[in-house]
Amino acid sequence: MDVETRVRNIIAEQALLDPEEVGMDSTLESLGLDSLGLVESLFAIEEAFDINIPFNANNPEDSDFDISSVATIVMGIRRLLVEKES
Repeated sequence: MDVETRVRNIIAEQALLDPEEVGMDSTLESLGLDSLGLVESLFAIEEAFDINIPFNANNPEDSDFDISSVATIVMGIRRLLVEKES
């Protein structure tokens, strides 16, 4: 399963949606995820990919991880996976 599919599945599970309802241009807010759902999604993604996401839920604007859409989350995870391999 590729990164995009895994991320969409995780976010869908947290938002209680079908993965098909989670588009790449969707925002977490548009999917109905609140701040707790966001944090739970990020923890699940970290566990699934064995990575640490540089995101501070207390100060999201200070984080070096773009959560503005599903696409930006996927791109950030791909970047973290490349960094992890090097």
